[in-house]
Parts: sequence; structure tokens; C-alpha cells
Amino acid sequence: MLYTTLKHIHLLTVAVTILLFLFRAALMLWWPNQLRKRWIRVVPHINDTVLLASAIGLMLTIGQYPLVNHWLTAKLMALLAYILLGSLALHRGRSRRIRLLSLVGALVSLGYLLAVARTHSPTLGLF
Repeated sequence: MLYTTLKHIHLLTVAVTILLFLFRAALMLWWPNQLRKRWIRVVPHINDTVLLASAIGLMLTIGQYPLVNHWLTAKLMALLAYILLGSLALHRGRSRRIRLLSLVGALVSLGYLLAVARTHSPTLGLF
């Protein structure tokens, strides 16, 4: 029961994170001043905190850990790349070109992260 509850919370917050990221990316491209609204800055952090807590709960429940299980290590590295590139895309990129390239990189990292989560394989089952 605990595993199922954590998994559903995790999957829901993953979906919300992706939707919020895409929404903020659209704002960055077309209405950048809207990114300064308080709720747009706060809500993603609240959701991501729940996402991280559910991920830690799942990790402890299933007894698999980054640096021990290769697929979780790959997910962690992809997550760090997504956070870095997402930050450049939405806030820290100095030019529109850097922001767009960072956005593409963040989406690629996110796609890889989701594929690893689905396959439980850092090579996505290709090797």
C-alpha cells in the first residue's frame, strides 16, 4: 500500500513538473515578464519538493539506491542535467539563443530520465 501511494504521488508530481516546465518555457519565449509572478516562482518549488520526497520514499521502500543501482544513478545524473539546463533556459541564460539551446537540452535530459525510469536501464535496454 505504501509503495502504491508513493508511486502515484510521484507520477502525479512528475506530470505536474513537466506541465509547469513547459508552461514556464512558453512564458519565457513569448511573455518573459510573466515569469516574475509570485505563484509562478513558488508553485513549482512546492511540487518539486513533494516529487523529491516521494522519490526518496520510493527509493527507501524498494531498497534501490543511486551509486548502487545503475539505473538510479543514470536518473540522478539526468535530473541534475535537467535542473542545470532548465535553470539556464528559464532564468540564467544570457541570450535568447542560449535559453533556447538550454531548453532543448533540458527536454532531452527529461526524455532520457523518463525513458530510464520506464526501462530501469541506463542504456534504455539497447545493450
